Amino acid sequence: MAGLFRSLFVALTFAAILPAYAQTAQTPDTAIAQDAAAVAERLGLPPDQAARQLRLQEASVPVTDALSAEFADRLAGIAIDHRPAFRILVRLTGDAPEPDRSVIIAGTPVSIQFVPNATTTLTGMAQAITAHQAEIRASLIAPPGLGVDQRSGELVAVVAARDVEREGAQGLRDRLASLTRVPVRLRVLDQPALDMAGIAGGGRLVGSRPGDPARYVCTAGFAVTDGARYALATAAHCPDELAMRDVDGTQVVLPFLGQWGWGNQDVQVNLAPAPLAPVFYADTAKTVLRPVTTARGRATMRAGDVLCHRGERTGYSCSQVELTDFAPAGDLCGGACLPTWTTVAGPGCKGGDSGSPVFIGTTAVGILKGGSYRRDGSCGFYFFMSTDFLPTGWTLVTQQSVSLYN
Repeated sequence: MAGLFRSLFVALTFAAILPAYAQTAQTPDTAIAQDAAAVAERLGLPPDQAARQLRLQEASVPVTDALSAEFADRLAGIAIDHRPAFRILVRLTGDAPEPDRSVIIAGTPVSIQFVPNATTTLTGMAQAITAHQAEIRASLIAPPGLGVDQRSGELVAVVAARDVEREGAQGLRDRLASLTRVPVRLRVLDQPALDMAGIAGGGRLVGSRPGDPARYVCTAGFAVTDGARYALATAAHCPDELAMRDVDGTQVVLPFLGQWGWGNQDVQVNLAPAPLAPVFYADTAKTVLRPVTTARGRATMRAGDVLCHRGERTGYSCSQVELTDFAPAGDLCGGACLPTWTTVAGPGCKGGDSGSPVFIGTTAVGILKGGSYRRDGSCGFYFFMSTDFLPTGWTLVTQQSVSLYN
């Protein structure tokens, strides 16, 4: 019986053994330290500076929310710079100058730089994608991904090389800009966006499809609850019936409840046989459990924000947000996707990472859906669904929603 309980802890972190969890899970400080080490390597920063800037990144969200409200009629984008020092960049329409500011965030002076003369607001960019997506898709050989770069104030079209070869880069860019009436930048990738096809979140999920002898791998996302039942959220394009095999070889079946995979969602709920703790695996080897303390919504995402994910195929990695209001290429959402997704720069993504948790520190951010790849097969970027779009009635299990230490 002790061996069974040990297996269930590794696979499901049941509430019945929460005292063991309380002794082994990371604290918020150790979580930030782990992410800072990855960010330092990725951005070329000293680890102590990376840790300070990750704290500033999270503490600055209320500041940028206030800026968004203050400049709602002019806002073309908000971006975060991490080098050479942490700063906030605000791009505005119109030529009326706005003096730069300095604010104190978490005890640190932070510069806010305003850049005028953007041609279109952030809202206008997102509306242009929605209004013209179908026409753009129909005019190209390969349906493109479309997203907003808040740093540059441009609509970015992620297109196939064959479309560029057919029209020429300048001709294609000018045509899309004329159609949408917003600035356009092309990004060429040779492979289209693809869905990527533990239980603590971040763990290995396996399943099969009726009539198909193959076994498919996905990654568990976050623990969720409807107030009466507990479940794991993962990607809707994963197999319906899923199970996890723990380190002792014990397989725990997770019955399928439902999936939501249209427009702005790619999420599936598989029930757990007992209450789940609010934790997920946050390292490649799945030896480190990290608690979920809170969530961060889609509206707060800024270009340059650092986020991390832990996928079953690629392990743990951190990189920066590139595009917001992104509509993935192809027909990955039961047809065209809505511009509600967010992209994060590679190279950390691969098939099998589907459903994996996207996070920073102990803050849950989203569930990974898919990625776009370069000719050599490396990851150009991945994109994720915000936790805002969990199925109606289901919410994240967090430390605030369950008492872990009683």
